[in-house]
Amino acid sequence: MVTLWEYTPGDVFLSMLWFFLFFIWIWLLITVFADIFRSDDLSGWGKALWTIFVIFLPYLGVFVYLIARGKKMGEHAVRDAQRQDEQMRAYVQSVTGPGTSTADQIAKLHELQVKGAITEEEFQAQKAKLLS
Repeated sequence: MVTLWEYTPGDVFLSMLWFFLFFIWIWLLITVFADIFRSDDLSGWGKALWTIFVIFLPYLGVFVYLIARGKKMGEHAVRDAQRQDEQMRAYVQSVTGPGTSTADQIAKLHELQVKGAITEEEFQAQKAKLLS
């Protein structure tokens, strides 16, 4: 049994280093598997072979995958980030709708006033309400 006095700062550092390396290794495996399955440029057989390679020879499989397809991994990440950005922008536009800014609403009120649909007093009241 190890006592507190036998566990030196160097041992603490090495324990933290091993934990960090283990965590990074798990992260790399998840990243490689995610890239294998989202790659539209790999056939089903290619995905199966890469998966088997990474499962049976994990260290070699991950490093070979990173060397062979590292550039494609970057391209996939950029493509996915752009797709997410486009989806977010489309969602924000659908929620806010076009022309919902205060200036646009005041311009619409002015058009209604010019057409005679609302009076000057109504225009001023709605404008004050929008600006407050």
